[in-house]
Amino acid sequence: MPIFEYLCKKCNHQFEELILSANDPAPKCPKCQNENVEKLMSAACFRPHGIPTGAGGFKAPSCAPSGG
Repeated sequence: MPIFEYLCKKCNHQFEELILSANDPAPKCPKCQNENVEKLMSAACFRPHGIPTGAGGFKAPSCAPSGG
């Protein structure tokens, strides 16, 4: 179930809304109840597992114990 970010065109309030179906109408602003809201493009929450390679990629961490 995706959570979308919206911006109210009347009061500039930014809010998130859980949308259960693509057929659901756009939500009203929870602050002023205005129906004129804009869906925002938001960054996905992404956290890769691994070690940065420095070339923009990730490699799996070694399972071998480090010397010590």
